[in-house]
Amino acid sequence: MKALFFLRHYNDIDHITPVISKWIESGHQCDVILVGNPKFRHDYRIKFLNKLGRVRIAPIHDLLPLLEFLKWRLQILLLIGTLRRTLIGPFINILANAYDARKREPVWRSTARRLLERSFTGIGEGVVVFDWITRDSPVSLEWVEMVVSTARAMGFSAVSLPHGDSPHVNQLIRHGEWILEPDALFAAARIFDKLVVPNVLCARRFQPFLDDQSIAILGSPRYCDEWLGKLAQFSPVVPPTGSGSSGNRLKVVMFLRKSDFTIFWEEVSEVVEMIAAFPGVKLIIKPHTRGGWRQPLTAKSSLRQMPNVSVAEESAHSIHLMNWADVIIDLATSVVFEAVKAKKPVLAADYLHAGRSALAHFMPETELRCRDDVYKKIDGFLSNGCDSFYVEDHRQRFINEMLDAGGPDVLPRYVALLEAQAQAGRGPEPARV
Repeated sequence: MKALFFLRHYNDIDHITPVISKWIESGHQCDVILVGNPKFRHDYRIKFLNKLGRVRIAPIHDLLPLLEFLKWRLQILLLIGTLRRTLIGPFINILANAYDARKREPVWRSTARRLLERSFTGIGEGVVVFDWITRDSPVSLEWVEMVVSTARAMGFSAVSLPHGDSPHVNQLIRHGEWILEPDALFAAARIFDKLVVPNVLCARRFQPFLDDQSIAILGSPRYCDEWLGKLAQFSPVVPPTGSGSSGNRLKVVMFLRKSDFTIFWEEVSEVVEMIAAFPGVKLIIKPHTRGGWRQPLTAKSSLRQMPNVSVAEESAHSIHLMNWADVIIDLATSVVFEAVKAKKPVLAADYLHAGRSALAHFMPETELRCRDDVYKKIDGFLSNGCDSFYVEDHRQRFINEMLDAGGPDVLPRYVALLEAQAQAGRGPEPARV
């Protein structure tokens, strides 16, 4: 069997690489096409996949004729929502309206056909795999729909795999979200034959738009024990930038969210300064991997003047920061789930944002509800160390329901689903003699 995986950014590489690895280990073959920033071909997880047999990895610009790629890229840029929200937004809207869907279709169809034929010519059983795609994705939903429909016409099914998890148990978490109703952002999942989620919490996003048979709850490939054990073997050991000489100080990392989430930045700044006032603490602030630098905190010049505070570089891997840290402060990100698995203290700073975190929901001992809580926790870690932080029953419930939903053998379930979807397609029509 063969699978064609489209990867576009840091998060889906992080969460789908475990599935690709297990797919190859199970005796199958695959192609991986990088449709995002070309820099990701040098990502350590992509380098790991490159060393495996039966896998081909290439950026999309290497697979399309130059003129066709430039047309494809121009059409992608015309439809990206982020550009429409910039100063050139009105100009982009004019171009997009003039060069409408009918005119864009030939390029979408040509590129989709070319890439699918490259992977599936002569293949009887195959499946096409994207991550979770929404109308706001930086790769045009219009093009993804064309890839999926073309694949179906060739006799292959399409699956959407997780590029993350649900760090919130509530829904209204972004600026401008005021009405508690199904979020049409997730309706795009209807284009796939199967949508996979790690847990029930994530499934709730999609259930208003999909029937139960279209959603599979399989656990987290990124945070399952099998992958964490393998990741530890090849993940590069890189000290976080700004870590310097920490000595015996308490090492703290704060993970931020993107600017489109409702974060109370004034209080975040107060907390940073309060933690920095502890002489026995070293603090590193990690902006979000996608757009996290577009927020007011890391732009503050006063941060640069605090000797025990630094801002991690954009290229810094979260896994290195968590390995370095003694304690993690989280503004509702799923990246810290790995630290929970390792029993490393994570403080859920729910009072710093508009959401209710999954961490605080399952493990109340992690929640920070006010500035006093922050002080008491940091002071307690300095005085008593970081052991015995979690209530173990709470931590095990979090692992069982959020990460290992269905049991600890997560990756075999993903492979089984992809195999079933590959078999469900009839494959290409035999050539007529």
